[in-house]
Amino acid sequence: MNVTRLNDAPFYHPPAHDDMRCLRLQGHEAGPSSMLWLGLSHLLPGGKTSLDTSPLEKLYFVVEGEVTVSTGEEEAVLRRGDSCRIAPGEARALRNDSNSPSSILLAMPLPAATPASS
Repeated sequence: MNVTRLNDAPFYHPPAHDDMRCLRLQGHEAGPSSMLWLGLSHLLPGGKTSLDTSPLEKLYFVVEGEVTVSTGEEEAVLRRGDSCRIAPGEARALRNDSNSPSSILLAMPLPAATPASS
């Protein structure tokens, strides 16, 4: 078992994430995981990410507040308890348009291991 206490969760700062505090809860530097990692992001009012794509699926769950998720073609305002899936290769941007902080969980598969060169 690997336990990560919220107070001990490592901070990470992904590129193009503004006015956000991102914490790694499981996987990567938070501990071992063979399939996915879990993060918690706190978005200040006006906090956002850029519109970007990833080859990996993303699952989001709003813990508190509201977060607007945009694919560049459509958008949805997610509120506490709402979730969404972003497909591999689908663009996404997150933003907090409210005047209150928001928190969102992110679950993502780990990138495929690259074979070592011989």
